[in-house]
Amino acid sequence: MSASAAASPRLASVDALRGLAVAAMLLVNNPGDWGHVYAPLEHAAWHGCTPTDLIFPFFLFIVGVSIALSLGGRIERGDAAAPMRRTVLERALRIVLLGLALHLLAWWLMDKPEFRPMGVLQRIGLCFALTGLAALSLSARRQWLLLLGLLLGYAALLLWGGPLSKEGNLASRLDAALLGRWAYEWQAATGQGHDPEGILSTLGALATCLLGLRAGELLRRGGRRALALLGLAALALGWAWTPWLPLNKQLWTGSFVLWTGGWACLALALAHELVDRRGWPALGRSFGVNAIAAYAGAWMCTVLLEGFGLMQPLYAGGFGWLQRALGPEQASLAFALAFVLVWALIVRQLDRRRIYIKV
Repeated sequence: MSASAAASPRLASVDALRGLAVAAMLLVNNPGDWGHVYAPLEHAAWHGCTPTDLIFPFFLFIVGVSIALSLGGRIERGDAAAPMRRTVLERALRIVLLGLALHLLAWWLMDKPEFRPMGVLQRIGLCFALTGLAALSLSARRQWLLLLGLLLGYAALLLWGGPLSKEGNLASRLDAALLGRWAYEWQAATGQGHDPEGILSTLGALATCLLGLRAGELLRRGGRRALALLGLAALALGWAWTPWLPLNKQLWTGSFVLWTGGWACLALALAHELVDRRGWPALGRSFGVNAIAAYAGAWMCTVLLEGFGLMQPLYAGGFGWLQRALGPEQASLAFALAFVLVWALIVRQLDRRRIYIKV
């Protein structure tokens, strides 16, 4: 790869991976029947890691990669840090506010018992802000040290804080204390709560984003071999850590950071080789260049259908025959695939018209 390509602020492989992650989010978030989710699209109940559990970490990893590609060259040129810092913080704030607005819409239209302040976009916004500040303020060595400190420090907190059961772990207890009834799960009778995008577990998510930042810097400098080696090392270390700290997406444990980050590094290295170097089609690119807009639009679509009582009649009318012919799980999967296809057509048209909705 040429030096100019290495310094390019945008790579088709990165857009493709980001887009595939968004499409996968839509797939797992929109089954036709939550009571009969197609088994491979299920998250691990607690400890463990299914292919579905890779999706959100892949997206956060790509957030870090994108920060490296967009800011790395400007930092090297000596551009003023203050305007870049302001841009990072303003975009992060917009992402968080969008997440809050979507949750407000769901609370209002779907008659949810409580408004939930935490969520996927809120976590993305926080990680984007902190990783962007780290890119602008810390040297590469200090970024690695921050990543190591997050992994070890968060692990120490979890292990010191008691059992890693869903009810007894420190992160859930903190969510219960600080979020209370506004957590994703809340039991008023026992005072127990839990949020999969909770407060303390954001430390693990931030570590994933920082790993993406360092991987993006390797990619920007043409370090394909180093990127692959980083992926293999992360996989090995993550797996070796599991006897003491299990893989757990809802806690976003350090072993989960390394395991999912390792796969993300290898996926990035492979996508770069195939798409950027060999010219293979950048599958998923249309989703990738309108990632947040597609996620938010799909969320609004689901909330409006559910809120106005249209989702169940739509599913029954369009996919009831599949349910009778193939079974409820297959019909649920077919609806999810159709939902993704509709949004694939939408983002394809936006891309063709060069309409890119930036948050």
